[in-house]
Amino acid sequence: MTDTARSPVASTVRPVAAVAGSHIEPAACCGGCAAEPASAAAVCGPKWQLAARRARALSWFSLLWMTGEGVLGLVAGLRAGSISLLGWALGSVIEGLAAVIVIWRFTGSRALSDTAEGRAQKAVAVSFFLLAPYMAIEAVRDLAGGHLAGPSTLGIVVTASSLLLMPALGIAKKRLGAALGSGATAGEGGQNLLCAAQAAAVLIGLAATAAFGWSWVDPVIALLLAGWAIREGSRAWRGQDCC
Repeated sequence: MTDTARSPVASTVRPVAAVAGSHIEPAACCGGCAAEPASAAAVCGPKWQLAARRARALSWFSLLWMTGEGVLGLVAGLRAGSISLLGWALGSVIEGLAAVIVIWRFTGSRALSDTAEGRAQKAVAVSFFLLAPYMAIEAVRDLAGGHLAGPSTLGIVVTASSLLLMPALGIAKKRLGAALGSGATAGEGGQNLLCAAQAAAVLIGLAATAAFGWSWVDPVIALLLAGWAIREGSRAWRGQDCC
């Protein structure tokens, strides 16, 4: 066994060593650059640092998009009285929070900090848990009370645009999360994919309401998405998304 293989630095940065061009295999799960910045900088090479900059740039783009999407979605949801559309819009706010977390994680010396990665990973997981209770409670209330959601042209336009963009954004972040050994980045990508699935579900609900008057579809979809949010939050908390 060589001295490099025995060194603490080599053992703690295995998730990013492969990205930097090393022959060392990635670890079984993610942890980022666990060494101090001075020593980690030598191991987290140009490819890793480029991936980190890309992750931060995508998160900035997400933050700007989610701000506009959230505002328009809330307006449309309030007008239509649609709980799944409102839940989707609030999800945009929470996705924006996840984007801020990833931006924070890859800014300055935190880019090479295992502690920052751990905190960011847990914070992204919590952001999933913030969405699920609201969606579930409001959906149950609407089902029990027979609340009728109206059709919404604005809601259809906004959710359709999200459905086109979010899958590509989510997949890109998932891949960057795997390359960086960053559960926070992968978790944010998971939120983008959840947003796309929710947009598709909301579109189905809005279309069913407009075409057939099936307003019950709306809260049922919201309940299913609340369960998905809990599942994804649990995966993000354990760091399974980047393993």
